[in-house]
Amino acid sequence: MMLSGSCSGFHDLPEGCIANVLSLTSSKDACRLSLVASTFRSAADSDAVWERFLPPDYVDIISRSIDDPDLLLTKYRSKKELYFHLCDNPNIIDSGTKSFSLEKGTGKKCFMLAARDLYILWGDIPQYWAWISLPGSRFPEVAELLKVTRFEVRGKINASMLSSGTKYSAYMVFSTKSGFHGFDYQPAEASVGISGHDGQKRTVCLDLHSYQYSRVNHRMPPRFYIWLHGNVPIDHSAEYPKLRADGWMEVELGEFLVEGKQDWDVEISLMKGGYWKWGLLIQGIEIRPKAG
Repeated sequence: MMLSGSCSGFHDLPEGCIANVLSLTSSKDACRLSLVASTFRSAADSDAVWERFLPPDYVDIISRSIDDPDLLLTKYRSKKELYFHLCDNPNIIDSGTKSFSLEKGTGKKCFMLAARDLYILWGDIPQYWAWISLPGSRFPEVAELLKVTRFEVRGKINASMLSSGTKYSAYMVFSTKSGFHGFDYQPAEASVGISGHDGQKRTVCLDLHSYQYSRVNHRMPPRFYIWLHGNVPIDHSAEYPKLRADGWMEVELGEFLVEGKQDWDVEISLMKGGYWKWGLLIQGIEIRPKAG
């Protein structure tokens, strides 16, 4: 990377040439370089640069918005403003069943499948599941678990919707109500993989209290683990939930790689049998580039 003290030759280049060079970097690099020298500043803010950072199909995706897509495309004076709007404000698409956003540092596509876009076992039976509106959810409805013994949730997304050359992770985005019950003593099984093939299995815990115990008490003798967890020792290889910035919780279900233009479905599932369960609120399953 050329430093400010050695970029005098760039002053003689046309702005379009500089913009073309910057468009081959990343949004993060373009923002940094705009601070290095005034030579870069105008080029780094140009639509020619930020058009390259937006996904090639962003207009098609925005056209599926539940809001006025033409208004969204014309509201922002520059492609840079549109880019950062899509990073910070997930766009609700497909009749309210999905959201679309961009990862700020890379411009990679992110989607969340709303609970209504998922297959939920017995989800249409009122005595087992309820569909409610909840402040803080990006979708009109979330699924509330009333009472089941068999818990099963499945989602699907086509790889062609995602950014190529990217490793993705899938996350269950959820919350719990007072009296949340049935997910503490035995973990659930998550699976992520290509449709028609065996997915990669992962052990998942949805009980945040189990996570807290495992962190605080990991040095305690096994007999105390059993006393705290009802005869089931803590599984230190399991995935545990984390609190999100939006106040919801998420737990990673698995990961997969999108290479090139691939036209296959990614299937994501989370299942748990055993005891009666209730008090879980599901916003959806988020698919975003894996951190790191």
